Formats: sequence, C-alpha cells, structure tokens
Amino acid sequence: MGELDGLTAVVTGGAAGIGLATARRLAASGASVGVLDRAVDDAPSDLFAVQCDVTDSDAVVAAVAAVADRFGGLDILVNNAGIGAAGTVEDNSDAEWHHVYDVNVVGMVRASRAALPFLRRSQHAAIVNVCSIAATAGLPQRALYSATKGAVLSLTQAMAADHLPEGIRVNAVNPGTADTPWVTRLLEAAPDPAAERAALEARQPTGRLVPPDDIAAAIAYLAGPAAGSVTGTTISVDGGMQALRLRK
Repeated sequence: MGELDGLTAVVTGGAAGIGLATARRLAASGASVGVLDRAVDDAPSDLFAVQCDVTDSDAVVAAVAAVADRFGGLDILVNNAGIGAAGTVEDNSDAEWHHVYDVNVVGMVRASRAALPFLRRSQHAAIVNVCSIAATAGLPQRALYSATKGAVLSLTQAMAADHLPEGIRVNAVNPGTADTPWVTRLLEAAPDPAAERAALEARQPTGRLVPPDDIAAAIAYLAGPAAGSVTGTTISVDGGMQALRLRK
C-alpha cells in the first residue's frame, strides 16, 4: 500500500527536472499522476501527459479537467511550471518582466483556479507551490526571478488562509540551486561552465547542487495525508543555504 493510493495529482511543468522527479515520486507512492507541460513528447509513458501552456487560461482549464476526468477526481496540485531570468533590474525589458510573471506567478493562479472545483470535493486536498531560495535570500543577477518567487511565497500564505476552511492545504518548497536541465543550460552558456558550476556548488553548505529527487520527497510529504496538519508552511530544500553560515 502506497501513502498516496487512491489519490490523483496534477504536476505542472512535469515533463523534466523537478516536475518529472515529483511526478515519478507521487506515482511511486501510489498516486495517479497527470503531467502538464508545453512539450510532452518525452514524458514517460506511464504518466498521463497533457500538452498545456500555463499562460493560456483555457488550455489550463481543459488540461486539469482532462486529468480529473481520466482518474475520477483530483486531490493534489503541484504548481511547478516556471522559467528563469538573469540580470539586475536594468537588464530585463518590460516585456520580459511581464512574461516571467505571467508564467511563474499567474501560471500558478490559473492552475489553482482550475483545480479548486475538483479539490473541494477531495478529502485529502493539497496544493504545493514550488518557490525558491531566491524568495528569501538576495542572489546576484536574479532580480526578476527573485521578485516572482517572492510573490509565490506570499501567494502561498494567502492561499493557505483562504482555502483552509474548505479543507484545502497550501504549502511551498524552497529549493536551492537544483541540478536540473535548466541549470545545466545556464552553465553551458557561461564563459567557463566548470568554474560557474564550482561556484554554485560552493555557495551551498552541502557543497553540491540539490538533487531533484530531494525536492520531490519534500513535495510528496506536503502533498500527502501525513502532512494533514501542515499548511501555510514553506520547507527549504537548499542544502542549508538559507540557514547555515559555516566556517571554512
């Protein structure tokens, strides 16, 4: 018997990186899992994949409904879809600011809004938002990205307050720099990828990037019945980056 037997989950941005690790973890725990992503051709065949862009409200509504129809309801929403941005406040255009907010913040709003009618019928309803260490620590060259994740942190707390009376728990995870395809692409674009990776690893007290499976484990806990008394909370999965100041 798996901890999530009989439950159904939607994971946005679930075809790669943290989202894919989360979808696999939820499925391994017994959940039926629907993966929403812009590109689903490479999604594992054992997951129900639906092509969806979180900036398209109609597409999000249809995709969430498709998962609920396929499995007979919905219990868990993992808002993971997001994009990055580099630079100071001088470096990103107005259009890029609007686009990254549209994906990282309003995308979560769209998915949550689409899921709520189904979650209200569940006895184990939970939403988990994937936030970031960038919401709580000042990181260089991440002004736009950090601003969106700060909004996600505040949104999580507001949603938790709004929907607790309906029996819906809302929490977040704050990953540190994760070892994902997105980070790999950033490293490959750096003048010295090896040196950049070493710098990112050194920034975390554990001395390594955060494995997506570690983040997925925290998400699965927050999403499951074992966290029935946990809401409005953020779990840091950051290798100690936020809390620790080690002496070298």
